[in-house]
Amino acid sequence: MDIAVLLFRQNAVMFVYLLIGYFLYRRHLITAQGSGDIGKMLLYIIMPAAIVRSYMKAYSAEMLAGFAVSFLAALGALALAVAVSSLVFHKKSAIRQFGAAFSNAGFIGIPLVQMTLGEEAVFYVASFVAVLNILQWTFGVLIMTKDRSTVSLKKIVSNPIVISLLIGLLLFFFPIQIPEMAEGIIGTLASMNGPLAMIVLGVYLAQISFRELFTDRLAYLCTAVRLIVIPIITMIGLLLVPETYETIRLAILLAAAAPVGANVAIFAQLYHKEYTDAVKDVCLSTVFSIMTMPLVIGLANAVW
Repeated sequence: MDIAVLLFRQNAVMFVYLLIGYFLYRRHLITAQGSGDIGKMLLYIIMPAAIVRSYMKAYSAEMLAGFAVSFLAALGALALAVAVSSLVFHKKSAIRQFGAAFSNAGFIGIPLVQMTLGEEAVFYVASFVAVLNILQWTFGVLIMTKDRSTVSLKKIVSNPIVISLLIGLLLFFFPIQIPEMAEGIIGTLASMNGPLAMIVLGVYLAQISFRELFTDRLAYLCTAVRLIVIPIITMIGLLLVPETYETIRLAILLAAAAPVGANVAIFAQLYHKEYTDAVKDVCLSTVFSIMTMPLVIGLANAVW
């Protein structure tokens, strides 16, 4: 089956999860605080489990080479995203600059990569997620605060995504036998990533009126830059990656084409910025990504 068609189907499934979150909030079955707690569980437990599971493989020189290629490709893709977002939004909005630069590669990218390209591809996209998180806690914090003193090495080192990547690499490089029960627990937790992430985004969506969501011009601009401009530039840049690494190219492109990351809302609250603008960007881009991500992948298949 064509990857673009498969991705569209998986996006449709993810949209159903989003509607569940919307329904739960509207029916007062979950609160904003409750969705925030689920978000913390995703960040500290479930997404790290997904990353660790992707590295629970037997070491091979081929996979090591693939990891090196994916890491360099992730650096390049994120550098392009930061450059484009800075060019468009530097003088307009810190929230939009942050949102356009950093995709929802963890909460949406990883599940879609897993469902469309397989578990092996998560191994390659994990480096993208780790680098993205490091950039959020450095460059992203500088965008929000304009204060270099707020950037902390401790926050980077203690980031759960970075820690899970290091644990995963240890499991990959050294012959550490994981008990079958522990492996099953990690796998079950990892499988919760996609549904719970979209339910949380559905709760975000339920807090914004449709009129407010669809009438903000900067939200449309942020969505266009995040879902169209950056993915197309990234697709062109990935031509530098040899055709033998097609899975890596697709995995990185999927992560780069994901909608605005939910973390922008978390950072906006943390640093007392326009939280409502952040939520609008996350929700609007998530809704439109259901169509744009398959189109980007279809275009990549035609170009590559």
